[in-house]
Amino acid sequence: MTQNMIDTASIDWQKQDGLIPAVVQNHLTGKVLMLGYMNQAALDKTLATKMVTFYSRSKQRLWTKGESSGNTLELIAIDKDCDNDSLLVQVIPNGPTCHTGTESCWPDGNAHSFIDNLTNVIISRKGQSADSSYTASLFERGTKRIAQKVGEEGLETALAAATNDKEELINEASDLMYHLIVLLEDQGLSMAEVNKNLLDRHSKAKK
Repeated sequence: MTQNMIDTASIDWQKQDGLIPAVVQNHLTGKVLMLGYMNQAALDKTLATKMVTFYSRSKQRLWTKGESSGNTLELIAIDKDCDNDSLLVQVIPNGPTCHTGTESCWPDGNAHSFIDNLTNVIISRKGQSADSSYTASLFERGTKRIAQKVGEEGLETALAAATNDKEELINEASDLMYHLIVLLEDQGLSMAEVNKNLLDRHSKAKK
């Protein structure tokens, strides 16, 4: 669902020896995720596959983000700046963008970053001994137990709202979010896919 297409021929590739900087931004949150470099071949492949591809200066070849880790960047929109020598690439990230496991290559303590970090912790608990953590015990007990916990936390969240207990509502909503992430990961899904689904619905509603 690429929203903006650009004329690659209008880009000034010669100004920086055939490479231009590409700033990558989370389309849903607006957060800047990373900076990479593209040559014309990388941009053409990005537009063709809808998966962000850079030119790796260290490897001296095209490099699709996530080709090893699986943490790909799905292209949503791409624009050039007024000087035709840099790009703004809007994406839906499938997993953490930084190789350190964080949402962004720049430090940030915002809630979006924490949810990504929490998701990574939850994923790391898969396959561990049940007595090592509560999360590991949930995975070991299986889908039915995890789904039951989501139902329980959903009910408790609704009751907190019905009684106008805002502090309890925040606590219960946090529990619900945690158990929902566990359930998604148990099913081989992620919050990134939920975010993308919401974006797709929003885009269709505006048409």
